[in-house]
Amino acid sequence: MDLASYADLVVELVNTGRPAEPERDSLRDLAALRELLTIRPHLSGRVTHTDLDAIRELRAELRKIFDAVAHGDEDGAVERLNSLLIQHPIHPQISGHDGQRWHLHISESGSVPDRYAAGAAMGLAIYISDHGIGRLRVCQAPSCANVFFDNTANRSRRHCAVHCSTTTSPQPGV
Repeated sequence: MDLASYADLVVELVNTGRPAEPERDSLRDLAALRELLTIRPHLSGRVTHTDLDAIRELRAELRKIFDAVAHGDEDGAVERLNSLLIQHPIHPQISGHDGQRWHLHISESGSVPDRYAAGAAMGLAIYISDHGIGRLRVCQAPSCANVFFDNTANRSRRHCAVHCSTTTSPQPGV
């Protein structure tokens, strides 16, 4: 597994919540947290309400990174990410499984929120280093706040999904 693939943890987590619509929060309870954690086998484990609170706090911090980039504050976004990297250091280990060659994984020690945070922060740092911070986007559809990575060659993607790109934006003054 490529450590950069851990960046997907960021998008998966941030998109569980809607800052302006808390009633649409899909990370409401422990069952929802367990479901989220199925995206990576190394994240499995016993979770508590304290873990749920920690994951929600991480989600808010990760959202602030995307929002900072959306508002042109790249330095602020990097500062927030660096803070997460310091708070949640990774412990890499070499692994070989399922017929794959030796590759890096993040150690499975620590609490579930710590493992999630370390993987997400490192994955996002690698993604930004490889592709640039300008690739972090917030969907521009009026009814959406999802985040995504713009992987288009010309950096033109403005929506998280096709269905969002077909919604019409409100006209000024209407």
